[in-house]
Amino acid sequence: MLELYTMSKKELDRLEIIKRVDLREIKQEDASKQLDISVRQVQRILQQYRLYGSAGLISKKRGSPSNNSISHNIANQAISIIRDKYPDFGPTLACEKLRELHDIKLSVETTRKIMIDNEIWIPRVQKLKRAYQPRNRRDCYGDMIQIDGSLHHWFEDRGSKTSLLVLVDDATSKIMALHMAPSESTHTYMIAIDKYLKQHGKPLSFYSDKHGVFRVNNKTYKKNAMTQLGRALSELNIDLICANSCQAKGRVERANKTLQDRLVKEFRLRDISTIEAANDYLPKFIEDYNKRFAKAPVNQTNSHRPIDKHEDLRNILAFKQERTVSNSLTIQYDRVLYLLEDCNANRLLRRKQIMLHEYPDGSISLYHKNRKIRFTKMYDKAKPIQGEIVTNKRLDHILEFAKNNYAHLTTPKRSGNCPGKRHLGITNVWNEKRKEAS
Repeated sequence: MLELYTMSKKELDRLEIIKRVDLREIKQEDASKQLDISVRQVQRILQQYRLYGSAGLISKKRGSPSNNSISHNIANQAISIIRDKYPDFGPTLACEKLRELHDIKLSVETTRKIMIDNEIWIPRVQKLKRAYQPRNRRDCYGDMIQIDGSLHHWFEDRGSKTSLLVLVDDATSKIMALHMAPSESTHTYMIAIDKYLKQHGKPLSFYSDKHGVFRVNNKTYKKNAMTQLGRALSELNIDLICANSCQAKGRVERANKTLQDRLVKEFRLRDISTIEAANDYLPKFIEDYNKRFAKAPVNQTNSHRPIDKHEDLRNILAFKQERTVSNSLTIQYDRVLYLLEDCNANRLLRRKQIMLHEYPDGSISLYHKNRKIRFTKMYDKAKPIQGEIVTNKRLDHILEFAKNNYAHLTTPKRSGNCPGKRHLGITNVWNEKRKEAS
């Protein structure tokens, strides 16, 4: 009766060479080189072949458990404990708890394998990714403007990281405005929106992410609380909508990707390395970009509205805050003390609220019921605040400011009238020697 053997390809290759060695067609040294094993190993395999034939080359470990395998009892015990106490733990944490609390010493990979086999843990490659449904464009030009900031090395190694504020029309993918700024802030967004409104008019809505400039993310505030930018857009009758994900505002995200490729190279070709030079060039770039990539809208209606005569963009697009006038006709804002003009109208404002307007250029105005108040700046108490909370998008700008602010500071020199301690010590020694000599 014929016997059947199961052999791997490696074992079949060995069998052919060992047969030739047994027939003295090749030497053992040549066989060792072909099989990449030692001559002694060839002799052992040849001995097994002569005793048992082809079966002598089959591994004796085939079908038997690995020497490093864990017993079924330990595996079942670990699975039982994980199901009862750690069903939502990851493999690494579950392995640590089994070792610390239950004296079951398994490797992380073994724990991961038994958790996957028992459907307690789903590996990342098997998890179904979230499906982002495509959204049709808006029908009309100016219905919705997607707005976002892109922090990038726009000037490559010729300058530090800066933020490019991008406004894209959802219906046509046109770039409506670009503004380069040190960071994303309320004032820089107000400057970009001011450019947009003066050139195109008022759109129906802006579509943004959940950045703190657009949305109050602090849960302790009222539900309908608005940011300064939200308040300004509300006064202009422009809706502000926040997207739930980056994919939802994909038009501006894809525009950012294109700009990070094309605009960086355009800056390099023109040797532009400052924010001021970049903002001067951006209108030309926008015109060329829109010729290449803009789409035709479904509906030819333009949804932009003109700015009304009574809408003062300078005062609307400003940071507004109420301040209380002290008995000495002073107010404090941003660690600066301001003194109101001493007159009868202003004396009536003691302990009352007035409105402070801070404009993007840094200037300040004070108003009370639309009456502008004259004031002077007394003194500035501004100094670095230790432990100030800074968002990730402003971190590069803050560090750059600190670097520039302290670059001029060096070790203070001693005054000519105040000699150092070492100089005083040497002088005293010489004076004592003179006294002894005299």
